[in-house]
Amino acid sequence: MTVREILKMGDPRLLRIAEPVTEFDTPAMRRLIADMFETMHAVNGAGLAAPQIGVNLQLVIYGSRNNARYPEAPEVPETILINPVLTPLSDEVVENWEGCLSVPGLRGVVPRWHALHYEGVDQFGAVISRDVDGFHARVVQHECDHLIGVLYPMRVTDFSRFGYTSVLFPELEGDEDD
Repeated sequence: MTVREILKMGDPRLLRIAEPVTEFDTPAMRRLIADMFETMHAVNGAGLAAPQIGVNLQLVIYGSRNNARYPEAPEVPETILINPVLTPLSDEVVENWEGCLSVPGLRGVVPRWHALHYEGVDQFGAVISRDVDGFHARVVQHECDHLIGVLYPMRVTDFSRFGYTSVLFPELEGDEDD
């Protein structure tokens, strides 16, 4: 396993539309997924999309428990989600703070659907189908945005609630790589 370089906002590769995954459970896919988890854990992330490490595929991973970057967040099970489709379960939208490994040192308030249904497949091609809400739904939406070339600052609606983590949340000092 290898910790990969995470692309930063401004890199044009983060703005691409990711390609669907067509081959599952290959040595290359297993290596990519292992590297993604190694990378996410190395920086204490809650999720990572393949485009963030320069791989233009519809593949996201996420999972979080006892995460210092999100101390109030409930546990989200570690998941590998490929070729995802998201469907809101209601019109309810909730605003909350987000950070991103590709936008280090910054946080912003982002509106997201409160509850959604997501479908896709895992690394073996087996179907995943879940209804989720709250933080879990937010993480999935954030990671899947990377697959369509969207970074969370593009969704911020009030820039008075966008800024440096060290200023907004001094209690999270040392958390420069959101």
